[in-house]
Amino acid sequence: MSLQSRSRARGHTAYIAFLVHRISGLALGLFIPLHLWTLGRAVNELDAFLLWSEQPLVKLAEVGLVLALALHLGCGIRLLMLEFLAWRDWQKSLAAAVLTFSVATALLFALRLT
Repeated sequence: MSLQSRSRARGHTAYIAFLVHRISGLALGLFIPLHLWTLGRAVNELDAFLLWSEQPLVKLAEVGLVLALALHLGCGIRLLMLEFLAWRDWQKSLAAAVLTFSVATALLFALRLT
């Protein structure tokens, strides 16, 4: 593969969706153990933890987590559809649909927080 065709492939929507799926998976893999550790500590110190969790930065991190989960779910479903279904023209729009679904999910979650 030539350098020019490789750089063109990296700018393609499917490659960006591939990267989003990998990055969101990595972010979730790093965050979830930390989250479980924090919850384990919170059982012993629930009042202090609940007070800490009301901070705006924590709320923003929760919205980011919901966005990462939605992006990872959407990109994973998109990938499964590409692998197991026959190629159709509408599948080109899957990346945009995943992004729309993910942002809408995160915004609905953020609105519920306020």
